[in-house]
Amino acid sequence: MDIMLFHSVHGPRPAVEAAAERLRAAGHRVWVPDLFDGWTTESVEEGMAKRDELGKDELLKRAILAAAPYSERGLVYAGFSFGASVAQTLALGDEKARGLLLLHGTSDLAPNASVDELPVQLHVAEPDPFETDDWLSSWYLQMRRAGADVEVYRYRGAGHMYTDPDLPDWDEEAAERTWSVALAFLESL
Repeated sequence: MDIMLFHSVHGPRPAVEAAAERLRAAGHRVWVPDLFDGWTTESVEEGMAKRDELGKDELLKRAILAAAPYSERGLVYAGFSFGASVAQTLALGDEKARGLLLLHGTSDLAPNASVDELPVQLHVAEPDPFETDDWLSSWYLQMRRAGADVEVYRYRGAGHMYTDPDLPDWDEEAAERTWSVALAFLESL
């Protein structure tokens, strides 16, 4: 499987490359675009400021340019938190997308979003300050209406970025469960 994996507002941290290596070890080809020009942080606030400084349009342009050379292959789009929102936007706009793997985040959907049974898997903390229960219920219904085949996995007690061992939210058990389920999902595509 060809996977385009997008980083969070923390930037292209070691955990992102470790995730890519885990996916490669399972036999997938993985690209990890650097949307932040090498800039990284441990602070969510600094990361959000960097995202806002670069701007949504510029970041989306960078993501599209990174994916374009490979999109004819039928990519699986994946991402962490902010990167998940980027992945979702690209997957919903790419008729050849093979799947969507969201870790720690979702995004708004365009009212006219439409896909043909796109397999989607979301892994998110419970509770999560960035992905509230009300929002996730609405997001799920919107994705289903758009035609996606959606699976949602919640991890009670985990912090928002629980898959990154270098951040305070790290939860080893939740991270391992996430990767086990996510790898099976990718294998099924």
